[in-house]
Amino acid sequence: MNMKDVSSPAESEKTEPAPSSDVQRMELIYNRIFLEHDTGMHPESKKRLLIFDDVPDTEIIDGLPFIELIHSQSYIEQVKSACKLSGHLDGDTATSPRSFEAARYAVGATVMAADSGGFALVRPPGHHAHPGRASGFCLFNNVAIAARKLANEGKRVAIIDFDGHLGDGTSAIFYDTDEVLYWSLHQYPAYPGHGFVDEIGSGKGKGYTVNIPLPPGSADDILESCLTNFLPVVEQFRPDVIAVSAGFDAHQYDLLLDLKASANFFYTAGKELRSRFDNIFATLEGGYNVDEMPKCLYNFLAGVNREPIPYEEEATRSGMRVLETFEIYMNSVMMHLKDYWKF
Repeated sequence: MNMKDVSSPAESEKTEPAPSSDVQRMELIYNRIFLEHDTGMHPESKKRLLIFDDVPDTEIIDGLPFIELIHSQSYIEQVKSACKLSGHLDGDTATSPRSFEAARYAVGATVMAADSGGFALVRPPGHHAHPGRASGFCLFNNVAIAARKLANEGKRVAIIDFDGHLGDGTSAIFYDTDEVLYWSLHQYPAYPGHGFVDEIGSGKGKGYTVNIPLPPGSADDILESCLTNFLPVVEQFRPDVIAVSAGFDAHQYDLLLDLKASANFFYTAGKELRSRFDNIFATLEGGYNVDEMPKCLYNFLAGVNREPIPYEEEATRSGMRVLETFEIYMNSVMMHLKDYWKF
């Protein structure tokens, strides 16, 4: 793919009001160290970032000092050893000799994004990683590490995860705490096999996990209704910071799921988040169609930055049976959470 076809949102000739000067502009944080995580013939390959060859390198901090906020030292050593041997950490999660270095700097870039309101354009992704095991292409849980750092500093953090898969690692990490709200849109059923309406947290964290399962075939109409009906829960939480697990595999032409979002949805998501919250940062998760993913990503950035949409696509609509199934799910989510939030 030629990046002349996927140019910066700033190149659009359409005009919209510029962002207010007191709100941080979301900029990409990227370094070619992330290409050194070599997975070979794999959906999560360096091809996902090679298409951003016009993005300049940022000097990235070493994330190693922050990894222990979430992951055990024994697990960190396990990852390091596997990478030396180019071993697999599970059936889906491949490594190479420089994967450990790429992963630690992916953590560093996400911590930098949390400090600056940026978008960490990183790999390996993170939201499937558990404290003591890799999962779903993920080595270390980038967003959870950054969120835990902020929570330790006294911030209230809400994680918005619109990747098309449940971030099961992130969900598990914060399942029993009220310090971090986890809010996820994801196809159900799909990998990792859970994230249903009754999974709302436990102990002090009960009510602070919001799972919104999407039936296969869910399109823009359903996805946008999720923003309208469930972002008010995040507002009631009164977060100091919004952390976005930004996966783009809900797009209709992605390779791994059966959701039907157009690229427009990601612009809408960015715009909705910015209209409600000032302090937002993001880190890349999924998105495996290398032709479509950058369009979705630049649309999201444009929405957050209150710029015109750069890549318009015809809006998609869900079928009647999909809409009926989703309505059942939506009402059930509200029923399970009605004692904790107003709808």
